[in-house]
Amino acid sequence: MIKKYKKKNGTIAYMFKAYLGIDPVTGKKKYTTKRGFKSPQEAKKAYNRLMVQVEENDVVTNSQRLFSELADEWFEQYKNTVRESTYVAQKLAYKKHIFPLFGNLKISRISIPYCQKQVNHWYSYYKKYSNLIGLTSSVFKYALSLRLIRSNPMDAVIRPKRKKQIDEERYSAPYYEKEELLEFLEIAKNYPDPIYPIFRILAFTGLRKGELLALRWKDIDFEKSTLSVKQTLATCDKWEIKFQVPKTEKSLRTISIDSETLQVIKRWQLKQKEYFLKMGIKPTKNGEQLLFVSEENKPLYLDYVNHNLKIIINENNLKRITPHGFRHTHCSLLFESGASLKEVQVRLGHTDIKTTMDIYTHVTKKQTEETANRFADFMSSTEEKQGSLQKVKSMVKSEKKQTIPIR
Repeated sequence: MIKKYKKKNGTIAYMFKAYLGIDPVTGKKKYTTKRGFKSPQEAKKAYNRLMVQVEENDVVTNSQRLFSELADEWFEQYKNTVRESTYVAQKLAYKKHIFPLFGNLKISRISIPYCQKQVNHWYSYYKKYSNLIGLTSSVFKYALSLRLIRSNPMDAVIRPKRKKQIDEERYSAPYYEKEELLEFLEIAKNYPDPIYPIFRILAFTGLRKGELLALRWKDIDFEKSTLSVKQTLATCDKWEIKFQVPKTEKSLRTISIDSETLQVIKRWQLKQKEYFLKMGIKPTKNGEQLLFVSEENKPLYLDYVNHNLKIIINENNLKRITPHGFRHTHCSLLFESGASLKEVQVRLGHTDIKTTMDIYTHVTKKQTEETANRFADFMSSTEEKQGSLQKVKSMVKSEKKQTIPIR
């Protein structure tokens, strides 16, 4: 157990080799060797301390395993707990933002100061930096469960906080005012189908792009003028696209469609039928045919909307906006038209009314100006009334002075 050995400089020192148990990952026996003790007693004390740690299932060795190895194992478990699209999004975030900084480091050597440095770095450029902290922390928790580290260094980091003025800009992402939206849609009419129908529906229903691209003809009720959201299109592992049930119950909804948008949809349905007939394509039966598909009648990729939106904006020098910006636009204009909070929440499928209220408080420029103008008009009308009344009083006084009393 305790052995004496001679160092390179000729001095005598003591060492020990200790059995640490079975590695839970490899199934092999684990040993550790400690050297450099000045006396047998010092080596014995160190050995006893180590054995206490082993009995308490504490960290038994400086693990040589890399962060990336444990991350891969954790993701395999995580995959079974969330929707595939969520798993893919988180894996992409890990590969892009976490792996370059942590992947090749030994899990046991990653310190709190190092983690703090990376958290500050994420904060400097990435809005969803808290998500990266959570993902990284989950890998450390996994390592902790395997007794490879003593503690989770991410638990000790100080999370930077966004300044208040930045928080207030949460919903200041680009969106269109009424006039800007109408201009965009008028321009979109000049582009090949189905560009205009796609953006008309986005703008006049507030659908998410995944919900839009998952619409089937059976989801449109032409008699009742309604549209039902029953599924969503998502990008999954290996860039596959799949149909999924929306995340929440509130996302499953049926909403009304205005008559003009309904006519746009009807005209597009006719054009799609004509194209299928011309190309010899058989539509999917039982109403399962999608509204928007590729030339081979395959579901469109989510980037199809983004790509065509960029083309329209760049070619016509329009204000930049994302597909989700049309949802924000629809929401804002609904409030401007007089819709209630509850009506907007149901129409957009918001689970939490706070989401609706956050957009509600972000009033459009026109509303802000109108509020000031209404107040000014009110005050002006009051001043005019008071001015007219004052004139009448003055005239009455003047007449009284000019009247000769009858005696």
